[in-house]
Amino acid sequence: MFTRRKFIGTTLGAGVALATAGCATPPASRRVIVDAQIHLWKASAPDYTWNPGVKPQLPEPFTIERALPMMDEAGVNRVVVVPPGLNDNNSYALEAARRHPDRFAVMGRIPLQDPKSAALLPRWKENKGMLGVRVTFLGKDAAWLSDGTADWFWPAAEKAGLPVMFLAFGMVDKFGPIAQRHPGLNLIVDHMGVNTAIAKEGRTAEVIGHAVALAKYPNVSVKLSNLVNASLEPYPFRDLTPHLRRVFDAFGPRRCHWGTDLTAGFARATWRQRITHFTEELTFMSDSDREWVMGRSILERLKWA
Repeated sequence: MFTRRKFIGTTLGAGVALATAGCATPPASRRVIVDAQIHLWKASAPDYTWNPGVKPQLPEPFTIERALPMMDEAGVNRVVVVPPGLNDNNSYALEAARRHPDRFAVMGRIPLQDPKSAALLPRWKENKGMLGVRVTFLGKDAAWLSDGTADWFWPAAEKAGLPVMFLAFGMVDKFGPIAQRHPGLNLIVDHMGVNTAIAKEGRTAEVIGHAVALAKYPNVSVKLSNLVNASLEPYPFRDLTPHLRRVFDAFGPRRCHWGTDLTAGFARATWRQRITHFTEELTFMSDSDREWVMGRSILERLKWA
């Protein structure tokens, strides 16, 4: 016999029972939240030697064991691990993906200055959990965009079908010709091309304009990420709202990816605050928009099933 007790034991019954009691709660969100960028690293060791002189974003390692409970507390379902610039060793990030394939996947680093690295790309995704490549053009390495060092990489990555995240503060405008020459290359702009130095120089609008100009290329998308270091204000970073809207309007929800780069500016906002910034403060996004920006778009872009 289907009793009242059995009925209340069902999902529907529980909802009706709560409503009847006057303490109904809204159904849990089905939105999958995916952080499009975090770093994981462990202490320097024989199998994971840091390059001389490098400095991590935090004084202590940010490990798998540290990240997982923070993800659970904040409500983050998955993260894309971008190995930090301590070395070109992807092993620890791949360990995370191997141990927790439902939570971690990797955009790996590659020795871009070595054309012999091209031989690695055709088999890149044979590493379990590897989704693509992340390249950086910072400091002296910024010259690689103009001196020919990186020229081998773009056609090789396109041929291998590898998505590429690129970090090039203030130089996003240099990627238009690359996107045009390689329409099959999936390019993802890191952090909208903006950092603290650019913000302090008053050049945020100019650099955001460079990112917006890339929206005409369907093979380009953008990470709305590391915002705590692009803002000159405390949470909820309202000085960025017009810039975020400008990027969002140009690229649309399916080509915008929420991300934190959590360990950069770690003390300025919690993981939960970086979520509520988008879910509560950016009112120009609809619920459907947020579903895409907060996770669905990066899963689709990187083909992370």
